[in-house]
Amino acid sequence: MRDIAAERRDIDRTIEGQTLCSKFAATVARLGDAEALVDKGPNGERRALSWNQYRERVRAAALGLHALGVAPKQFGVFLSRNRPEYLIVDLGLMHLGGTAVGLYNTLAPEQISYIASHCDAVVAVVENAAMLARFRRAELPALRHVVLLEGASDDPSVIAFDRLLALGRDAHARDPHAFDRLWHAVAPDDMVTLIYTSGTTGPPKGVIDTHRNVLWVSESVRRESPCDEGDTAISYLPLAHAADRVLDYYHSLTTGHTIVFCPDLAQLFPLLLEVRPTTIVAVPRIWEKLHAALTSGISKDPDEPRRSAVLGALEVARTVVAMEQRGEPVPAELRQQRAAAEPIFAAIRARIGLDRAHQTVTGAAPTPREVLEFFFAIGISITEVWGMSELGVIASRNPKSRSKIGSIGVALPGVELRIAPDGELQARGGMVMRGYYKEPQLTAETIDQDGWLSSGDVATVDAEGYYHIVDRKKELIITAGGKNISPANLEGLLKANSLIGQVCVIGDNRSYLTALIVLDGQVAPVWAAARSIAYHSFAELTSHPEVRAEVERTVAALNERVSRVENIRKWTILPAEWTAESEELTPTLKLKRRVILQKYAPAIHEMYGEADPLG
Repeated sequence: MRDIAAERRDIDRTIEGQTLCSKFAATVARLGDAEALVDKGPNGERRALSWNQYRERVRAAALGLHALGVAPKQFGVFLSRNRPEYLIVDLGLMHLGGTAVGLYNTLAPEQISYIASHCDAVVAVVENAAMLARFRRAELPALRHVVLLEGASDDPSVIAFDRLLALGRDAHARDPHAFDRLWHAVAPDDMVTLIYTSGTTGPPKGVIDTHRNVLWVSESVRRESPCDEGDTAISYLPLAHAADRVLDYYHSLTTGHTIVFCPDLAQLFPLLLEVRPTTIVAVPRIWEKLHAALTSGISKDPDEPRRSAVLGALEVARTVVAMEQRGEPVPAELRQQRAAAEPIFAAIRARIGLDRAHQTVTGAAPTPREVLEFFFAIGISITEVWGMSELGVIASRNPKSRSKIGSIGVALPGVELRIAPDGELQARGGMVMRGYYKEPQLTAETIDQDGWLSSGDVATVDAEGYYHIVDRKKELIITAGGKNISPANLEGLLKANSLIGQVCVIGDNRSYLTALIVLDGQVAPVWAAARSIAYHSFAELTSHPEVRAEVERTVAALNERVSRVENIRKWTILPAEWTAESEELTPTLKLKRRVILQKYAPAIHEMYGEADPLG
């Protein structure tokens, strides 16, 4: 029986009096010339910074910002792809007692203005001139300085990254103790970052995380999933998002693991092969695409004996996984067959660069069960986790010793979970945010007087204490007949067909369910080529009879698996893909349901035989 109160007290004692600044200093002292940050130069050459070099640049950035007039408790906004310079200036701001705020690269100018104005940012750290052009400086009177990571500008308020470091080095030469005075003044309860939520239903809210919050999460995660200087992770998720920011960037300051930067998501899969990371955190879409690529490659293998051998091995391994998931004993003969097939699976893992990975994580949204079962079968036990920005990104995970596919596992060390009378999942622990910036009323509505944070997720808990997310509380569909339905569950089942990239199920206050369906932009052309389907555009492919027939079979198969009230009665394939750059998805690839309902209102009205009120 776990003593969660004792776990929490022990974590509190472990991090007492510390900050990310002190943790960084200790890691640098311990690792020195070991590699900390790795990226590629303009010609594709590998570049690495040691921990000593990393800290020297952070010191220069901190003193350079201080020389510009940036003071403790002030804010800076960051608009850049994942790269070492981002972390260097971010940490520099942290060490002088300031607060970094990440901006998603997909934000429109008005959204950038909203966040920069909301936090009264005094400095902006921007990758290049093109990104700087998205800042409406006239709307941001508090913004006095811009640090440009690439290139230069004639604007006196814009300073190049190299010039910022030179300014800081000069300051250090004049006063070698200035940097230490700055970071020693940073306290555990100081604000380390504001993480603005993606805003699926309204303006983004600024989640306040302190040094204590972040270190608490890091220590809790470390106890469940040890990580050290021998580990390597790829930073490719947006640094504005809590996942990469907390679990990779901040976590590395305490563990000493190496970060390899991937500034372009399109390069992730090739980089996996090159880096062979030991740990990877991925949203479901990444796992879905890997699954689609592997299954397509296996099915198209022209070597029939080899193809049959792989398919046979997968069948055996899937049977083992299914029995383990049901808690049934696996016969020794079946175990031996699975062991005999291990060289096949080792080759598959190496083919995608995950042969060294011992920590593979998925979260943010449900991953289709078929996808997880496939990876479990080939020896990649993807751990499903649960959390949110308001909880330091993570509060539960499946233990590696007993992972239940489809669940979010059990509470992390020191974390309490409970289900409210209305089914909402609540959490308490040192990872709970301080609150929403400038939103005391909203904070009080989210965190009660006893420290319980209401997540907005509807959940159940089974007899073994594993939690299962049903849906978002505000996204549950309530039909005209009063039935509560989870759209996310139905959407995940439909996306099990790799041809389907995105789905939005509709039916609130209506008599039946419908769905807007988007094909996967990478899988669809491969699928069409395998069937010798000729087309001139993606839009033309979406209307092809064979595509429609495949989607119809998928919907029919879904309807056989769910209750009658959950049946999808009508559906529409849309002619264009939804991506992170489109307005239908958040930067973390979650559906913006309100935007979708508004944008595709004519198609929705047509499925219900309604007149379009705007038509």
